[in-house]
Amino acid sequence: MRTMDAEAYPQEVLADEEPKYLRRQKPLEIKRRKFGKKAWKTYLRVAFGTAAAAGGVGIAYLVGHFLLASQEMALIHPEQIQVAQNHYVSPASVREIFRVDRGHSVLRIPLSERRRQIETLPWVEQASVLRALPNTIKVEITERTPIAFLRDGSDLALIDVHGVILDRPLKGNFHFPVITGISSDMPIEDRELRMQLFSSFSQQVESARGGAMDQVSEVDLTEAKDLCARITGLQGGGANGTANNGGQWSNADAPILIHFGDSDFENKFLTVLNDIGQWRAGAGSVESVDLRFNGEAVVNPDPTLVAKQQDPQAAMPAPRAAPASKSKPAHVTSRSTKKIAARHSRSTAQR
Repeated sequence: MRTMDAEAYPQEVLADEEPKYLRRQKPLEIKRRKFGKKAWKTYLRVAFGTAAAAGGVGIAYLVGHFLLASQEMALIHPEQIQVAQNHYVSPASVREIFRVDRGHSVLRIPLSERRRQIETLPWVEQASVLRALPNTIKVEITERTPIAFLRDGSDLALIDVHGVILDRPLKGNFHFPVITGISSDMPIEDRELRMQLFSSFSQQVESARGGAMDQVSEVDLTEAKDLCARITGLQGGGANGTANNGGQWSNADAPILIHFGDSDFENKFLTVLNDIGQWRAGAGSVESVDLRFNGEAVVNPDPTLVAKQQDPQAAMPAPRAAPASKSKPAHVTSRSTKKIAARHSRSTAQR
């Protein structure tokens, strides 16, 4: 065989044919990191950050303890609750609501819940509750506005436009008509419906003639669709209040019960002012008037006063006298007050 020189083979082939375990491994060089200035700076930054975080936690704990548990922030004395804008609401009744918060930080007081509790007081319509640091609570009250007296049994209370019944304060000068037909047992929705009717009546009557509500002594709201007002001092003569026919009607100051229905109060009241003189001239003393009929008024005379003052038969014009056997009231058309006929048969039957 032909021998070949080893140098004639490519070195790559010779290298592949060598056993791997005979191959010389290149040692791995391990560099040791030196503890220099850069490493010191890193460790210092970590240490400083840790210390700062620990200090922040400590400061936060101290601040939280001061705000939530210190005596400087605590609600201790009732005078720390300041009540403003109140006239009839007792400050003591408001402060009593915060009794459970005494000794606690003002930051722990649930303001929304306390506001709702304050608004349950009878005279309070709205309330606002605010914190005034370090340890004060400010309460501002919007009180309810009464618009009438309410006779409920033997008691005389006050009532507002929403039907909320209010206790009469010890101090207070009120000049209102008396409401009947509403009781504390009635649902608040029904009370509010009737008082809205009364409020509309008051505004329209005052619009017809200023100061007219001073002559309304009592209003019956038993029926939700019929407001009955007892009015005194009706002199007639229109909205300016001057009397017709020289003021010759007797018992002009006697109260008259008027059924107004549930609408058009202003025009109906003007009808009363314009026609009361002619009603009295034709029917004598008027006991009540029913204005619930469109364009008409049912006038009922007062039989007791008529019997005392004059002959009942003379109180009626002869051609228009009602027969004694009939008891129905006559309809008086407010547009033509010449057609007046009063109910007289009831007093005749009594005699």
